[in-house]
Amino acid sequence: MHLSRPRRIPWMELALVASLLACGICQASGQISIISVTNVEGFWSSLDLQNVPEGVQEYIWHRGANDSAENMIVSYKPPSNSWQSGPMFSGRENVTNMGNLVIKDSMLNDTGYYTVRVDLSNGSQSATGWLQIQEWGSNPVISADTSFLAENLGSLTASCHTNVTNAAVEWYVNAAQVSSNDQMTISPDRKTLVIHQLSRYDRTLQCAVPNAVGFLQRSELILLTVAYGPDSMMLKTMPPKLGNVLSAEIGSQVQMNCSSTSLPRPKYRWIHNGFFLSPEASISLPSLAWEQMGKYRCIVENPVTQVTIYRDIWIQKPWKPPVIPTGFFLSGPLAVFFIVTTVLGSVYLCGILVYALISHFCTSSRYKLVPDWASGTQQ
Repeated sequence: MHLSRPRRIPWMELALVASLLACGICQASGQISIISVTNVEGFWSSLDLQNVPEGVQEYIWHRGANDSAENMIVSYKPPSNSWQSGPMFSGRENVTNMGNLVIKDSMLNDTGYYTVRVDLSNGSQSATGWLQIQEWGSNPVISADTSFLAENLGSLTASCHTNVTNAAVEWYVNAAQVSSNDQMTISPDRKTLVIHQLSRYDRTLQCAVPNAVGFLQRSELILLTVAYGPDSMMLKTMPPKLGNVLSAEIGSQVQMNCSSTSLPRPKYRWIHNGFFLSPEASISLPSLAWEQMGKYRCIVENPVTQVTIYRDIWIQKPWKPPVIPTGFFLSGPLAVFFIVTTVLGSVYLCGILVYALISHFCTSSRYKLVPDWASGTQQ
């Protein structure tokens, strides 16, 4: 049984006024009267007096609509501060210093009329009032068409069942009271709640109904399970990757691991160069081979939320920059080739030079041996 702090309820005040008028217990101005109340079984009840004059000698409470001696419950004398029980005393009644009748552990058969006689130094006054004891009643019962939904997919309808007439049903999501808004709608009779879209942070659902004395009677909790994700994923490798590239030598060990958060637990798939490789979140290549190079794709999916995401990575050999020699050297065959070429080239150049010298010498000698008459010059 859930108890909450009692609150003032407008319809209770109206009911109180109606009961006062119906019972006709409102006395004339200056006369004592009893405030009729409605209480719940098992709690303390009190019938309070109004317009009590000064100089009271004795308060005498009776069960019923008259103040006969056989109906006396208990009396209290303020001057001597003494109490006296009567035939109708059950051991649960008492009279306060203000003359109010208090009954502890109220029972259903305590319902009925009560009469008080107030003895004064100059006479006495009487008043009759009604006490109503109600059953605590059963807590409301909550039901829902489902308790498992995907985040932002589908709606949930919950109903609150109670035997309280015109009950002011209250709804609680995650222990916080809610009202109609963009995310949810409460029916005009307040007995039905429709949540249009659930969040992953929605955990509990509950309804409550205030009883006759203002205590909230709460239903059992409905535990909600909201599927969500995956929103993102992480891909870790060994050796570490650079961007989407993992450089590894042939024969080395390679490890790759995918991780993601979702509810229910996501499903994983590894694809290598377009072909299915593994249904696990991690794969290990103890000794990398040539055929294991290439493109790998990790796929993460949630079948409930129908969300699928993936990440690609390429495994390739490390890039090595070209080696630039620091000194000039020639291999054996290449050295022989260069030597022969150099010798032949030198011989060829020497031959050309000799030929040019001989040609030049012969031309110069011919011009010197020609006589003057052969030149055709006459003196």
